[in-house]
Amino acid sequence: MTLSGRGNLSARDARVLWHPYTQHGLEPEPLPVAAAHGALLTLEDGREVIDAISSWWTCLHGHAHPRLIRALHDQAQTLDHVLFAGCTHAPAVELAERLLDCAPKGLARVFFSDDGSTAVEVALKVVLQDWVHRAEPERRVFVALEGGYHGDTFGAMAVGERAPFFEPFAPLLFEACRAAPSASAVETALNELGARAAGVILEPLVQGGGGMRMQPESFVRDVRRACDRAGVPLIADEVMTGFGRTGALFACQRAGISPDVLCLAKGLSGGTLPLAATLVTQPLFDDFVSLDRRRTFFHGHSFTANPLGCAVAIASLELCIENDVAERFDLIGARIETTLRQAGIDDSRATNLRRKGGIVAIDLVPRDGEAGYLAGDVLRLRREALERGVLLRPLGNVLYAMPPACASEEQCDRIAQAMVELATG
Repeated sequence: MTLSGRGNLSARDARVLWHPYTQHGLEPEPLPVAAAHGALLTLEDGREVIDAISSWWTCLHGHAHPRLIRALHDQAQTLDHVLFAGCTHAPAVELAERLLDCAPKGLARVFFSDDGSTAVEVALKVVLQDWVHRAEPERRVFVALEGGYHGDTFGAMAVGERAPFFEPFAPLLFEACRAAPSASAVETALNELGARAAGVILEPLVQGGGGMRMQPESFVRDVRRACDRAGVPLIADEVMTGFGRTGALFACQRAGISPDVLCLAKGLSGGTLPLAATLVTQPLFDDFVSLDRRRTFFHGHSFTANPLGCAVAIASLELCIENDVAERFDLIGARIETTLRQAGIDDSRATNLRRKGGIVAIDLVPRDGEAGYLAGDVLRLRREALERGVLLRPLGNVLYAMPPACASEEQCDRIAQAMVELATG
């Protein structure tokens, strides 16, 4: 494909599309991706780029994995879709069974939805409605961590960090109590809220969109104990950390705890189709079972438990277990981290080199002095990474890598070398 073909596509795009998290007044034309296999994206002009961020953390095993494509094809021959209100089907039942078999202990029911934001919305609504069922409707304030990101729908925005993403919507967001990422701060917030506390929501071990902020396993355990003492549920948002990313199948398992609610998406289908799940304990589910229809959980989507997505997710989960992707991600992350440390980049230009499983991040000192998501170096860093054949998308001045499990040693080395050059250039 010629460059003129790329230009035509870009021109057509510019006339009709609005891209997510994109300032069209500043950002260059989007990458015209013609194909993707394994860890590589093929552009229209034939160039190959390593997908070092797993296409926004979704692509678990690599693009176009034959096992996932076969599961999609086979399921499409039998049942493409049916409403899930009043109907069921084998892929949804089997996926729920398998998720519960490998999820942290105590989770007993699965509510399917379509993306991470919605998985979080479901979690928040379940907990709030449960308090109403328990005749404690005043419990409607969630404790959330500073710097947290849980999605872009209104409930998810309310418990996420509002600056810089959600400030225009602040008047419409419900009250949430933000605590520093320390067990004492979370416990203090719960104590101060008292009978107004609805629960705690956190991204266990790694706060993704907030800048790959990482906490020790002990912090998650301490928050679990704080929730138990306060008698409120713990919601674990593992939309990003689930399915091996932190070196365990679920970050909660690495921390040795079980949440009351677990939110999953992104890697659930291996990045092939939109699918999400919210797992809850049996007592939470039981509080909604009644002869009174008003106690129904009135939430759903046209594509809830889409059979195609469920079938692919089953195949993806099988691959996670058979290939021990958690260990694989740990090896990938360790190789990238080692290269970065050997390069000696943890100095005045790049600081706070850190890793959890297959997630590696460093903080760059911004050239314009502005840190955070709006740091001015972002577009330059993305452009220079592409010049090196690597797709990176820094979170402000936070440069990170999270490649798929299929990334080869050579690809990991190229990712690490690109990060070194960006950090020292």
